[in-house]
Amino acid sequence: MTYQPTAISNDLGNLPHLPGWVTSGRAETLETVAFRSGAALTVLDQLVCDPRYGVPVKLLANRLALSAATAISKLEGRLAREADIRDAYHLTPPGEARGPDGDLLAFWRDAARLRAGGTGEIADLVGADFAGGLGVWLKVGQDHARTQGPLAGCGAVLRAVLDVDDRAERVACLLSDIVLARALNWKAVLPVTAQRLTKGMLRDLTTSGQGAELAVQARFLESIEDAIRQARDLARRAEALRTVAPKLRAKGSDAAVGLFLTEDAVAPASMLSPRIRGTNIPMTDRAARRFCDRLVELGVARELTGRASFRLYGL
Repeated sequence: MTYQPTAISNDLGNLPHLPGWVTSGRAETLETVAFRSGAALTVLDQLVCDPRYGVPVKLLANRLALSAATAISKLEGRLAREADIRDAYHLTPPGEARGPDGDLLAFWRDAARLRAGGTGEIADLVGADFAGGLGVWLKVGQDHARTQGPLAGCGAVLRAVLDVDDRAERVACLLSDIVLARALNWKAVLPVTAQRLTKGMLRDLTTSGQGAELAVQARFLESIEDAIRQARDLARRAEALRTVAPKLRAKGSDAAVGLFLTEDAVAPASMLSPRIRGTNIPMTDRAARRFCDRLVELGVARELTGRASFRLYGL
């Protein structure tokens, strides 16, 4: 998987989708999970790797990063809401401390930009306390992925890390995502596997047998299904934005549209003004707010906070 400009799908009705038998009924055995996950991962792989489907993969990765940060906050006992985590990251002025919630989202956004095969980048992200164990943990996960399937590899690396430090949930889940990316030959990482895990499941994984392993892998499968639904939804939303883009007359509107196709949340005052992020194109604060409000009027964006000030916008 590489992050690249998306192409417009000729028929969004032809987007790959999950067959009904994947989501019907409970996953009662590890073999059942492995069978269903093969179909689900095939669909997800098509959506994120084939530009014909028009999935904005960078946007998907950033949205999944927010979900992963929210899940890990619960696992770490802080229980921060998604909206609070998003605000802490996007509304903290440059140079000021984001706090633990903003730092957690920064961690997962950095994870979504990792090259799956780059061990140096991974070591830098997890820090010196965990860097020494990376090679061993990832090998455990990859060995299980080769012999028992990708989800077994994800579970194995979770257990390997948590056996060493049962408070290392974010590192364990990051390495789980890396094992998944490597099993599918993706070049980049999608934060998928943390989304539906609970503290009790992870505790059982390190102390119990196959029952705990089955519960964790079943949650992995649910998270993959969620990622597929989000990818399909974002493909449709991105197509709607591209369709109305020619109607936008503001200077720099093409660059601003591009930002909406990569960022889960856009703060007009800091990301569109005084210059559109990633460009040298100027935009006044007033023009930025009017641009975002115009997207809302056209039905292709929404205001995310419900506030009169310090607003954030996204597809």
